[in-house]
This record gives sequence, C-alpha cells and structure tokens, in this order.
Amino acid sequence: MKVVIVTCFDTYEDRIDLLHEYFCKRGDEVTIIQSDFRHFKKSKRIEEKPGYIFVNTRTYNKNLSIARLRSHYAYAKKAFELVENLKPELLYAVIPANSIAKFAGEYKKNNNDIKLVFDLVDLWPETMPIGSMKYFPPFTFWRLMRDNSLKFADFIITECNLYQSILKDLLKNSKKDTVYLAKKEIKIVNNSVLNEREFHLCYLGSINNIIDIQQIKNFIKAMHEIKPTTLHIIGDGENRNLLIEEINSTGALVKYHSKLYDAAEKQLIFDQCHFGLNIMKKDVCVGLTMKSIDYFQHGLPIINNIQADTAGIVELYKIGFNLTDTNIQELVYEITNIDLEQFVEMRKNTKKVFNDFFSSVAFNKKMNVVIKELYE
Repeated sequence: MKVVIVTCFDTYEDRIDLLHEYFCKRGDEVTIIQSDFRHFKKSKRIEEKPGYIFVNTRTYNKNLSIARLRSHYAYAKKAFELVENLKPELLYAVIPANSIAKFAGEYKKNNNDIKLVFDLVDLWPETMPIGSMKYFPPFTFWRLMRDNSLKFADFIITECNLYQSILKDLLKNSKKDTVYLAKKEIKIVNNSVLNEREFHLCYLGSINNIIDIQQIKNFIKAMHEIKPTTLHIIGDGENRNLLIEEINSTGALVKYHSKLYDAAEKQLIFDQCHFGLNIMKKDVCVGLTMKSIDYFQHGLPIINNIQADTAGIVELYKIGFNLTDTNIQELVYEITNIDLEQFVEMRKNTKKVFNDFFSSVAFNKKMNVVIKELYE
C-alpha cells in the first residue's frame, strides 16, 4: 500500500519516525512530506533523511504572527501538489497546521477511493494562551479550516483523550481513537542517588510563554522552606532568565545545564532528582506534554498541573502528584513525609507507565487497532 504522511513541523518528529517505521514494517511504501523550516530553531533544515521530502518553506520569526499563518498555508499548498503526483492509497495528515486539514479534505473530496486519516497532535487555537482572542477573527477562521474538514476523514486520531472531549460534537459520527505521544525505549540503567536531606527538582524543555513560572516559584518556595531545594534546568527559551531569577529569589539553588540531547547525560541529572516539573499556565488546553513523556521514559515521577489525561495517569498509577493553586502546602507536607523506599517505588511505577502507554511497543499496538478499524 502506498502511504503518504503530510506533516508541517519537526516538533513531532519522534511521532513521525515511529509512524514511518510502523508502516515500513507492514511492507507499505511510505513517503513523508515535511517543511524544511525548523520551528524551534527558526532555521532551515540542511540534512536529508530517508523517506522524507522536505519542502522549501517561508521562514518566520514570531510564533504568533500573520507571517507564520502565511508560511503554513503556502507550505500546505505545495505539499498537496506533491500528494497529487504521489497518488497515495492512504493519506495520513498530521494537524496542525490547520491548512493541512483544509487541503487534505479537498483532496479526499476529489479522490474518494483513498483512505484519509487525521492525526490531531494539537488543537489550534484552543491550546494557545491568548485568552478570549481565540473566539474572534482571525482565530475563528483558522479553527474552521480544521473543523470544516474533519468530516472528510475516514479515521481521526487524537494525541490525548482531552482533544476528543473538546471536539465531541464534531467527532460524534467519526471513527476515532487516542494514540498517545510515544518514544523509543532507551537502554540506560536508572541509578537514582536521592539526597534525603535536600529536594532536587528538574525542569526539562522549552522555557516559553506557556509555562507557569509563578506556580513553579510558589511550589519551590514552599519546598525550600522545609528542606534546601535545587532546581535543575535542562533546556532553553525566551523566559530562561526570568525563570532562573524567580527561583533564585526564593533562596533555592538553580543549576542550569543548557540543552542536552544525550539520554545518558539527562539520566545522570534525573537520577539526582525527586521529581520533574510538568507545570503550565491554566489557560493552556493540553492533556499531555512531550516533556512528561521524557520524564516517564527516564523513570522520573512528576509534579503535574496538566489536566485530563496526565492528571488521571498521575493519580491512578502513583507516579507523582497533581498540583493546584490551593494544595501547595498540603502537597509539600505529603512529599516531606515520603521515605526513600516510596520514592524508589514511584520511579518503578513511572517506568512501567512509560512501557505500557508511551513506548514504541505501546504505540505500534495502538496503531494496529487503528488500521484494523479503518478498514472495517
């Protein structure tokens, strides 16, 4: 079977690589069409990659800008010119960009014999921290590019259950399932060396405008009042200095490790830490974060304020604690009364959750279910 996957960003390349591997193992002929513009680095991609066609794409500097929307639209138009020539039997469209949904829907209308799958890995503008602006133009038009195209899909995958609940009215007559973000297993030994006289926490990932620095500060301040606390930061972003300054103001220590991509280097830091921080602003509408999958992959329990999927997993499988605006003192008291054996047990639980739900094995099992239902 000829499979074409259309995706805009390198942000979700782990997921795309797993899809590529999955379909190739089935014996399918797979082509991935992707933008050559790296969203986080704001630079052009130079290296090639087997199975990928990288489309020359307009650059942009600001994440929230007309230039970005124009770039996405122009990219989607070019991508579907390639789709027309490739003539897939299965078209797998990764949304956003919402313009991909628009062009995929139009392609399906003109080629009704193909199968069309939408993979909703994010919801725009719903997940953006722009307040009530998301309910007005141009954001409503942007959303409708996706919403008006959903009816053309033969199957809709969501990255978390939360997205299905948000779109429940639009998806009520659709075949659908959740396929979580996933990563390949890493062959690294987890040798935790936790200090019982101190607290060590880690923040991993982009330090941007959607993380809740005030909430992180409040939690660390409360922790530091009980035991000396250190925040390890792995990552970078426009709010890096602000985060460091706010944590320093509490009296806690900050160790900045910059960006690290080597799993063994990250594991050495995680082995010192009691928890990873998975904390975003309340108006960010997500059920799962990529950073949480990284923590799980390395067996690090989390302090979490992400709703829906992640909150439920944390509670059910005992892999950390859910933080709210009102339970900080209660939570800190509970953490300070955990002994070393309980921390070790939480780490075991966390690794098991990764293997059961977020590993490549779990991903492939879920994709088998999706493909079976797609062709029923």
